[in-house]
Amino acid sequence: MAVDVAVLTYSGGSLKVLVVRHRLGALALPGTFLHERELLTAAADRALSVKAELAQTSFHQLAIFDRPDRDDRGWVLSVAHTACLPESALPDSALLVDVYDDEAVSGLAFDHADMVRLAVTDLRTRYASYVDPDGLSGGTFTVAELRGLYEVIFDRPFQKDSFRRQVFDALESTGEMSRPGNGRPAETYRRRGDGALTAQAMAFLTG
Repeated sequence: MAVDVAVLTYSGGSLKVLVVRHRLGALALPGTFLHERELLTAAADRALSVKAELAQTSFHQLAIFDRPDRDDRGWVLSVAHTACLPESALPDSALLVDVYDDEAVSGLAFDHADMVRLAVTDLRTRYASYVDPDGLSGGTFTVAELRGLYEVIFDRPFQKDSFRRQVFDALESTGEMSRPGNGRPAETYRRRGDGALTAQAMAFLTG
């Protein structure tokens, strides 16, 4: 049995997944085989530490991938996990692939493309329930910056006034203004409490 971890991040205005070089040069998600009597969480943590230089990373389980032909070395089940980290938490050497680059994602080893797609679905579910639960925005943001993040995650545009109206009650002002290079300063916000969104906001985001 194996474990694989899809680590998502927001980088350069795009949603990306961390990949590593697998045997024969193929790109793959960081993963490893389970040691005897090893916990799944310990194996996933080991895969991230050894393969991706990520220590003490929060992650959760997605699904079991058990197609008999998924690995040419034999029938190897994999328990897929996912994590979502701000780019600042990744090592400088991290190799990233745009999750919406179908050619690049489809070219990942094994059935890792399916794991990435499931990780994106999981991410959208969580981001429809709470404002930026993984801190991809850096903790403080303008409403326009938050909308840009959500447009990337959900891969669709949101009308700016409607978006603001739906998320505003889950935000609180920092009392400070942004200082952009161009344009007018804008008020900055952070999550209010846990940033829980209403059912109406969830319906708006998931469209």
